[in-house]
Amino acid sequence: MALLEVKNLSKSFTVSSGTALGTSRKETLKVVRDLSLSIDKAEILVLVGESGCGKSTLARLISRLVEPDSGEILFDGGDFLELKGKAFQEKRKSLQMIFQNPYSSLDPRFTIYDSIAEPLRINNKVNPFIRFLSGEKDIEERVYELMNLVELDPALAKKYPHQCSGGQNQRVCIARAIASNPKLIVADEAVSALDVSVQWTVLNLMLKLKRELGISFLFITHDLAVAKFIADRVAVMYLGQIVEIASKEELFKNPLHPYTQALLSSAPVPDPSLRDRERIFLQGEIPSASHIPSGCAFRTRCPKCFEACKVENVELRELLQAHCAAASERTEFEVPQQYHKVSCLLYQEAFI
Repeated sequence: MALLEVKNLSKSFTVSSGTALGTSRKETLKVVRDLSLSIDKAEILVLVGESGCGKSTLARLISRLVEPDSGEILFDGGDFLELKGKAFQEKRKSLQMIFQNPYSSLDPRFTIYDSIAEPLRINNKVNPFIRFLSGEKDIEERVYELMNLVELDPALAKKYPHQCSGGQNQRVCIARAIASNPKLIVADEAVSALDVSVQWTVLNLMLKLKRELGISFLFITHDLAVAKFIADRVAVMYLGQIVEIASKEELFKNPLHPYTQALLSSAPVPDPSLRDRERIFLQGEIPSASHIPSGCAFRTRCPKCFEACKVENVELRELLQAHCAAASERTEFEVPQQYHKVSCLLYQEAFI
């Protein structure tokens, strides 16, 4: 049974845009469109895609920082969207979020100790299978346990975020997120603001949390190397929809959707002998979320577009075993060979 199931989720925003005459008009941006996915227990699902495709909005919808227009979110066996008041607060502790910039997501007036202790004071307990927090002494012990778990020096406890590095602050954010013993963590570009050497330390920490605590992750990134390193499965998003989802081994080896193929084609390759490989260059700009193309949303940039793409609706279909891609009933995808030889080789075996 899946820990999280998202079914037919949609979200639009109405914005005002200026015109040449100085007047304004309202437009509806369809940011997430009829999107479905699932995450199993102790699984890391990585969501990749270009900037503006709706990844962060989806993260906020799942975390209920933003309410959807339609669709379902089933979390830990129940309807997450139906919960209100104290019932929602209780369930929400099992779903935490890590944001992109640790400096802006930490209160600059709080010490590192207070940042980690805050959710413990609010909830007044940790995992009931461990113990109940009866006072500040228990909270203090738990804070240092969490700091040790994320490999933070206890001497940092009395420091403020501006006195710590980006990697240290992101570890604080992770410690704060796991303080409530969550079952799912939504990490939105959680390592993109960090130096490369620090990125892999934080990624290994997340793998450790998955392995030792059984925490699931929805990990959002635009970096294919990060995706290949940390993922169990990878979902590719374009203009508010999932266009392909599969295990990382299958997706990097046999990308089916033309958009996924273009993304992998653009990945940097450390092997000089492979740098003259054929590249796929997408034409044109990403369509506006207020004017989604008819039929297949990718057709305006797709090198394999045919006439039926303009009118036929597409949906995720299982084209190979546990490998789904957005397609119409008549779509026939070619399976390229040896993509795995040119995709992110530098990170394939590092830091394991």
